[in-house]
Amino acid sequence: MNQRDYSPDAIVSETRSYQQKPELVDTEDPSILLSTEMLQGSKPGNVRVRLVRPSQKMFRRLDAGLLEATEAAEQPRTPLERAALSFKRFVIGAPLATAREKHERLTKFKALAVLSSDAISSVAYATEAILVTFIAAGSQHLWITLFICLAIVALLAVVALSYRQTIPAYPNGGGSYIVAKENLGTLPGLIAAGSLMIDYILTVSVSISAGVQALVTLFPSLAPSVVTIDVLLVVLITMVNLRGIRESASIFALPTYLFIFSALLLIVVGCAKAFLFQHQPLFGTFHPFVKPVETLSLFLILRSFSAGCAAMTGTEAISNGIPAFKEPSSRNAAITLTWMAVILGTLFIGITVLALSFGIEASPSGNPTVIGQVAQQVFSGPLFFMYPVFQLATLFILTLAANTSYSDFPRLSSLLARDHFLPHQFAFRGDRLVFSTGIVVLAVLAALLLIVFKGDTTLLLNLYAVGVFISFTLSQGGMVRHWWRLRHEVKSWRRSLIINGCGACATLLVAMVIAVTKFAEGAWIVVLLLPLLILMFLSIHRHYLYVEQERTTTLPLSPTAIHHRLIVPVGRLDEVTRSSLVYARSISPNVTAVHVRLDEQQSSALRQQWEEWQANLSIREQVSLDITEPLERSLVRTLLTYINELQRLHPEANLTVVLPEHREQRTRPRLFTHPRLFQLKVALFFRPQIIVTNILRNEYNGLTLSRTKPIRHRFLVPIAELDRVSVQSLAYARSISPHVVAVHVAINPHETALLREKWEQLQQHLSKEEETALVIIESPYRSLTRPLLAYIETMRELHPDETLTVILPEFVVAHWWEHLLHNQTALQLKRALSALPNIVITNIPQHLQRHAQIQSQEISKTRI
Repeated sequence: MNQRDYSPDAIVSETRSYQQKPELVDTEDPSILLSTEMLQGSKPGNVRVRLVRPSQKMFRRLDAGLLEATEAAEQPRTPLERAALSFKRFVIGAPLATAREKHERLTKFKALAVLSSDAISSVAYATEAILVTFIAAGSQHLWITLFICLAIVALLAVVALSYRQTIPAYPNGGGSYIVAKENLGTLPGLIAAGSLMIDYILTVSVSISAGVQALVTLFPSLAPSVVTIDVLLVVLITMVNLRGIRESASIFALPTYLFIFSALLLIVVGCAKAFLFQHQPLFGTFHPFVKPVETLSLFLILRSFSAGCAAMTGTEAISNGIPAFKEPSSRNAAITLTWMAVILGTLFIGITVLALSFGIEASPSGNPTVIGQVAQQVFSGPLFFMYPVFQLATLFILTLAANTSYSDFPRLSSLLARDHFLPHQFAFRGDRLVFSTGIVVLAVLAALLLIVFKGDTTLLLNLYAVGVFISFTLSQGGMVRHWWRLRHEVKSWRRSLIINGCGACATLLVAMVIAVTKFAEGAWIVVLLLPLLILMFLSIHRHYLYVEQERTTTLPLSPTAIHHRLIVPVGRLDEVTRSSLVYARSISPNVTAVHVRLDEQQSSALRQQWEEWQANLSIREQVSLDITEPLERSLVRTLLTYINELQRLHPEANLTVVLPEHREQRTRPRLFTHPRLFQLKVALFFRPQIIVTNILRNEYNGLTLSRTKPIRHRFLVPIAELDRVSVQSLAYARSISPHVVAVHVAINPHETALLREKWEQLQQHLSKEEETALVIIESPYRSLTRPLLAYIETMRELHPDETLTVILPEFVVAHWWEHLLHNQTALQLKRALSALPNIVITNIPQHLQRHAQIQSQEISKTRI
């Protein structure tokens, strides 16, 4: 701790480095991290003031009530945390500040590699998907494949043109979810989102399985290890994407362009070899000749068409990812979309023409692949070295096609989480400014899919493309509604409406064709899964709304309406027990100590020690001790019964249970060293209307009941938002001490102004006794707990003579699975605070109202 002496008129505080004019220290502003000590001089009336600063500069003061956490505040505090952080930085790199988000955006060159790899890579298996389906009509009809290919390319042109209309209309990301939700309603938006999420998961699975098939074509001995290689590639791509979108783009750009240029070389050389030198016909002779097993029909043609439409998956990725582009983002996204459509169409037609000209048929086993056979025919003679290069390039592009999903799935998940349709954890950015939760969940689901389907690309393709065309249709339909609404404002609305209308009709037709023709082959899984996914979205949304409406405590909103009554369970009269009683007595005279008589000899000794101790205290300082008989030899059940009875006798009081707890120096968790205390904590946690305060040993060394040196309280209340729970927690603190500070950690800088405005509105409705200071801590690295811990430690250092209590509103869910929908920040903070000395932790459980009412009824009916 740094100390400097000043005269009373010379006290200044350092704010920001660019401020030249010093300010007088405002002791009422908790964002000024200074404290003053009045020191008596050698002569009467000679007073010096000591200005005390924190020993570490963990914060920068930006404004009154506004701090910014420095890197020192983000440092780990335990050896285990330091080891975990070192490993994390080794794997994904050092964390990036939120301010660097704009610098992490992509150029058109990198964006094409990241956001178009899915669409471009599909040419590696789209032609094969048509051939393997159409072979049922026999080899003599395979020439129709070219016309199916041209129809798909025409559909691609329509869809690409339609999405070019979407990009300027939704410059912040015109994904199918946003467009459908804003123009067609919530349910169509969720259908689009669910369809895309299924498609993104399948994209990872199909791309990696197809890439590994290309590798097995080159090295057949790897066939037994297909699934293992699939999973390892998923892990590898996940780790690269966790390092950030810009870094993953830099890594993946070279393989993507290697495939594009090698595929273009394949087409140029192949066409020259087939038509100029060997004079092959456009439709060659297929060997071996396959006899038809079913007649040529419209249904078979449509089924082949639907199989080839896998080439269009990923087309929407660029319009979804507009915020990932450098400025001007809309213009750059539109140009990249055009590049992608031209490259995709060219490669698809070229590879299909070569496959038909060389008479290549698809292998039912998928090995060797059609594109591999084409490359083997083309890259012979002087260009023989290009065959393994092309196969490896195909492996890379197919594997990296999954990167499109790794870019868009987390972004879509964050939007759903923002709207309360997915757990809020999906909306948090990780250390490298990516949505880490979405990336990890995508990897897990894709790996499970690869394991279940044993890495079989053909089986996975049967599930493919259904969802993406549903999202295409809803997006284009939403744009039709969008242009109709703007018909009086946009002159070119008719042209835009016609383009999007044609796109909607075409994609709707294709979606119906795919759903019907592939239904029995596996599309039924997607058709069944989509409604279940929508129900999950709606259930999560309903839970969050229910929580906001029903989360409540019995605490009043005004400090003057709170009447304290405290209970201190006593096992033995030791230092921590005395400290707990001192703390409780400083809050209210209504303090009761309770002891359960489990051992007659121990209880008698406690009674004697208690009477001797109380005899040295004044009447105002004395605390009564109740010794109660145990129920069925159960300490926990006896204490709960005692608490229930006290609640019944004093229904107007707010009951706080103060738990003396011995801090263990051993590494063994307190869960095992004090199982009864843990059981009591758990029981009280699920009891409505009970506040729990934990006091750990060594927090008040040598502290005794003394009228000459009373406890001076200081309270810190972390708040996430200004809701009823936060106001109740602040009222509880203000009912004990006027020194209360509300602390909010802002992950997003845009939250700061909004929260301060709400806070000022709240303070206008409060009396002078209820007004509370607010400190907002901007967290550049998006950490919630570490800046809070740093501020708490700073307050403890600046005010060593005060008792610092942290009040944590802790949310109690009714079912175990609901824990997954909440980030449990209070629980994490409580665990971290329990390791700090001189900190008192008070938990105010927040129960759902209906759940709390049921518990209260059970408590009143049942005698435990």
